[in-house]
Amino acid sequence: MVKTWKSIAVLTGLLASLGHTAWAVEASSADFDVLDADEVQAVGEIPIESIEQFVQIYGIVKENYVDSKSDDALFLQAIKGLVSGLDRYSRYLSPEEYKQLIQFTEADIATVDFKLTFDHYSQQWMISDLKENSDAAKLGLKNGDPIYKLDTQELKGLNAELVKELLFGAMGSVLQLQLKPETPVLSIVRNKKLEVADIEPIFLPNQVLVLKVKVFQQDTATEIKRYIEEYAGRRMKAVVLDLRNNPGGLLSSAVETADLFLNKGVIVSTKSRSEGNQQFQALPSSEFANLKLGLLINRRSASAAEVFTAAMKEHKRAWVMGEKSYGKGVVQKLFPLANGAAIQMTVAHYFTPNGHMIDGQGINPNQNYIWPAEMKEETYLLNVSEQMLKHD
Repeated sequence: MVKTWKSIAVLTGLLASLGHTAWAVEASSADFDVLDADEVQAVGEIPIESIEQFVQIYGIVKENYVDSKSDDALFLQAIKGLVSGLDRYSRYLSPEEYKQLIQFTEADIATVDFKLTFDHYSQQWMISDLKENSDAAKLGLKNGDPIYKLDTQELKGLNAELVKELLFGAMGSVLQLQLKPETPVLSIVRNKKLEVADIEPIFLPNQVLVLKVKVFQQDTATEIKRYIEEYAGRRMKAVVLDLRNNPGGLLSSAVETADLFLNKGVIVSTKSRSEGNQQFQALPSSEFANLKLGLLINRRSASAAEVFTAAMKEHKRAWVMGEKSYGKGVVQKLFPLANGAAIQMTVAHYFTPNGHMIDGQGINPNQNYIWPAEMKEETYLLNVSEQMLKHD
């Protein structure tokens, strides 16, 4: 303890001797990466007063918190807080989490390491198939625990299909879970990859083709084009792209898919302090210019799915139905660290063709129509398609 505080005192003294800003700390290469010129300049902008306040708070916590905490544990907690406090997506990844994440792509769909089963006696959804030593078990969860809420959605009254879809999301995304209204929210990373079909076609009795796009993968645009051409000979009246529960996937795929249906204009733009600004334009094409198009979204349609929806809506190329989308419009980047860990951090925001930021806002449909819990999905899709056919 004496050694730790002596080190901090020396650090604070060195920083103070440099004036009102801290710009360099000499350390062994075994403990730290070598800072490049830009990083040194960035550190140079930290006020010495902020360093002193951190040291003061650190000391109070170290000496007075009810449980003894090691210096390593406290510094790691401070690092996690620094990153996770930026927004709801940025986070510190342990070496194990980072190694796991880079094995997959943004287009991979995943779930958590347990299932939910409906208990008819208590009328509650409960955890099942939870293995010992799994990530969820390490958080204190166990088989038979009732689940009150997933993310912002209460499970009461939901059918099995809706509950299962709440568990699904992009690989590495975080699921918020609450056992009871009065208990704290737990965060569980979706890390169990699912093998799902990219697109599922449904040809309705009214000759409308519904394409369920689960996630934007590398070949999504090619597959959509193939299905449209395949069903064109069956007197197809229109196409509805079902993007409900689509967590996003690859931005390039969403742009390529939008380009199938647009012949000019901005599809999406990104703005960033560190990465520069980008703009993606539609290329001239008239292949599907006369195809009637509808989109179906819900509160879990996110990221690349929102980029595509916004482009179709703002260019008046498709009639959008469902409910307001999630509101995730960020570009993230991984920053590897010397100890094998990494920082996953937001570096840019998506903007719609009309210049509206997607993150935190979401995309409102042209027509609100939420799937009633008691209605069969086929009936719901048929109703959606009938409403869409009424609009130009």
